[in-house]
Amino acid sequence: VQLQASGGGLVQAGGSLRLSCAASGRTVSSYSYDMGWFRQAPGKEREFVAYINWRGGSTSYVDSVKGRFTISRDNAKNMVYLQMSNLLPEDTAVYFCAAKSAGAGTSDFSLLYAYAYWGQGTQVTVSS
Repeated sequence: VQLQASGGGLVQAGGSLRLSCAASGRTVSSYSYDMGWFRQAPGKEREFVAYINWRGGSTSYVDSVKGRFTISRDNAKNMVYLQMSNLLPEDTAVYFCAAKSAGAGTSDFSLLYAYAYWGQGTQVTVSS
């Protein structure tokens, strides 16, 4: 599975962005891949942001983005999205999408090592 994240940019606090993650190779729908978004701010470790299972029926978020971010997927298009609203300066980071085989490995989807495939990241900068 190859993942390509896009949609980052510079936005003012309170603004919105939609990140996209395009999957190629083994399609994420056909092979039951759960998807996650992570982010890494300068000088900090990569952290979990959001998760969606392969059917799209189960989602989870880190507390700091609940109510502001929404993860979704379109399996027919092999796409995963992260709609980000009411952005804060502390949301500034490089955002990565990741894929894991559903049911494989650890069930803790917030862990980096749960994911076998990673995209290259897209920069999100929120100005105050």
